[in-house]
Amino acid sequence: MENQRLSKLFYANTKALKAGLLGFALLAFSACDQPKTTNAASILGNPDYQAIAYGGYRNVDRSQAPSKAELKEDLKILHAMGIRILRTYHARLYEHAPRLLAAISEMKSEDPNFEMYVMLGAWIQCEGAWTDNPQHLKGDEKENKAEIDQAIRLAQQYPDIVKVIAVGNESMVHWAASYHVHPRIVLKWVQRLQGLKAEGILADDLWISTSDNFASWGGEGPEYHVPALDSLIAAVDYLSVHSYPFHDSHYNPQWWQLEASADSLKKDSLINAAIQKALDRVQSQLTAVASYVESLGLDKEIHIGESGWASGDNHLYGDNGSHAADEYKQMLYYQGLRKMADSLGMSCFYFEAFDEPWKDGQNPAGSENHFGLFTVDGQAKMPIWDLVDQGLFEGLSRAGNPIRKSHQGNGESLQDSALLPPYKSL
Repeated sequence: MENQRLSKLFYANTKALKAGLLGFALLAFSACDQPKTTNAASILGNPDYQAIAYGGYRNVDRSQAPSKAELKEDLKILHAMGIRILRTYHARLYEHAPRLLAAISEMKSEDPNFEMYVMLGAWIQCEGAWTDNPQHLKGDEKENKAEIDQAIRLAQQYPDIVKVIAVGNESMVHWAASYHVHPRIVLKWVQRLQGLKAEGILADDLWISTSDNFASWGGEGPEYHVPALDSLIAAVDYLSVHSYPFHDSHYNPQWWQLEASADSLKKDSLINAAIQKALDRVQSQLTAVASYVESLGLDKEIHIGESGWASGDNHLYGDNGSHAADEYKQMLYYQGLRKMADSLGMSCFYFEAFDEPWKDGQNPAGSENHFGLFTVDGQAKMPIWDLVDQGLFEGLSRAGNPIRKSHQGNGESLQDSALLPPYKSL
């Protein structure tokens, strides 16, 4: 019943529905019903256009952006696995986004079968961000304007590639204590971009949103239910929602921990059940957002802007923490999340394509460095071993290494080493 309600909330009056996998409602995409187009409305939620979060940084220091050749190397890998939409996070930082768009444009010119689109991020932060005195009610006008202006330029330069602009990333959620802003600041920039669309300065089918935690979209406490958020929901073309049961396994662990009665069950069954609870948690958080939108009398599509699972950790999610981080659980979560999103007619910008060691540069074993489906040196992790078996990566490489399975493809070893969630304290 939860799945059916979720689909109804997402797509009532906006999408055709049909019965589908696991009892979810499927979005009907038929070539007979609609012509093939390449705007956001047609590719978001389309299972033929799989999405992923992408950053190509390969070093512990992000100041060295990937070269165009490295970006093309990654693009070939992602295209081979069926990815057609990339999500980026900054419009200006170290020329990553401009260089990526140029690389895609060149590859499209070289190969008519190459197809890739971008959800372009524009970073938004408060005044005094990353200092001891962040001013959350004030935006960093200079930096935010520069990001938006760059996003506008890139969308104008590459209208065949940039299909979405995301104003900010987790820029409203309160636990982003170093930089978060009030929703009215995000709203200001969203309204500017929507105004440029109305004036014909930006393509009228370019979609504008912001990508944020489910709580920030009204899916949790009343502290987020402010008039500016309601206006923001009305102003965006769709909601890009983040859900991270992986992190919740530490910060809100009751749902993740095992009951004493689980002692009699087999390890594999318990791990599978734990990941199913994680997927149920994603659905519950999305439903909460959809319910809030519905309470406003609004009708907006919702897509998963981020969700992911780390393959390793030496702290909060490892042996001495929630036991969530390992490659076996990452495989179960990734495959289950993809099936769930496809069945709901939603895009899921899975986090993330490749490991990025700069995210916790001082701690190489930290979880933030291990959310990728590929390691930095091009090993495909367990979630996509089946793609290696299919030969999709033959002739492709990363950092001079051919794409091959992690851990020499020893799935039995990974399954045996996966830890059960901790038991609840008495």
